[in-house]
Amino acid sequence: MTISENRNGPLIELIVQGRLDTNTAPELESKLKVLAPEAQTLYLNLSGIEYVSSAGLRVILLAHKLMLPTGGKMILKSPSSFCRQVLEATGMDGILTIE
Repeated sequence: MTISENRNGPLIELIVQGRLDTNTAPELESKLKVLAPEAQTLYLNLSGIEYVSSAGLRVILLAHKLMLPTGGKMILKSPSSFCRQVLEATGMDGILTIE
């Protein structure tokens, strides 16, 4: 998994590519815990996700929860077709904002 970062003031976009699973989710979680307090809007660009496991879904949900105390928002941007299917199958598409 690779994570790239784009910043524009209080808007932060993380571009996540590869597999988001038990082995890679802790890396994304660590990055989110650092960046969430700095962001008003956090975009998780998931267009390059090949696979997402339950550990990956947990970190995506964590990103959403980290933004709530500051009044910020987390938006999933362009999830890959596989990722979108998993979000729909788990009902997370009804909880999270997806563009």
